[in-house]
Amino acid sequence: MRLGPAWCWRKRGVRADKQEAELSEAPAVLDMLPLKGRLVTNDALYCQREWCERVLARGGDYLVIVKKNQPRLYQDIKLLFDEPPIGEAFAVAEQIDRHGDRREVRRIWVSSALSEYLDWPGSRQVCKVERQTERKGKLTRQVRYSMTSLDARTSAGQLLGHVRGHWGIENRLHYVRDVTFGEDASQIRTGSAPQVMAALRNVVLSLLRGAGVNNVAAALRQNGWQRCASLKLLGLAV
Repeated sequence: MRLGPAWCWRKRGVRADKQEAELSEAPAVLDMLPLKGRLVTNDALYCQREWCERVLARGGDYLVIVKKNQPRLYQDIKLLFDEPPIGEAFAVAEQIDRHGDRREVRRIWVSSALSEYLDWPGSRQVCKVERQTERKGKLTRQVRYSMTSLDARTSAGQLLGHVRGHWGIENRLHYVRDVTFGEDASQIRTGSAPQVMAALRNVVLSLLRGAGVNNVAAALRQNGWQRCASLKLLGLAV
């Protein structure tokens, strides 16, 4: 089974009024997207029955991170992988990457054993994902659990690719906006100013990525030091 491109997003540049919380705004955004044959990857915030039902009703599939905000669901999935039933064989996949002095190993274990047990719309497979990172002799380990409406025709390797793609968006886009651009710390919160600033950050990030920039922080410093660099980025100087 071949899926179209996946959708993954996080709320940015929207009003901060309590009545317009992320979960209440997200369905309107979802309804604007063509979901048929596509996979929607979600953070744990979107591990909500109504959300998953909405994705399925639009002809899409979901892959959602499961954390303790859904305690029963989290415990059921964790228990399966911690104490698997006798004879249970998990599908497994692994990816190894090296970036400079950092070595990263990602592993996934996948099971459809809970597909008939979990009281959750469209649940077909559950996953345990482990990411180990070693850098300068320091080893860090992160374990996450997830659930998907994709059935066993989607292999463990494909699911690991989808999870990695979700993390890639977090690292490549949201981390840059949060840390490099300081978006979460911004005090601009009134009127249309948050939307305007979010749009400007998008423009800057798109220009830098389009120019082949990998280190956005370094590129911002360079453009701050060299006036012509900014003009060149905008196509206004040779």
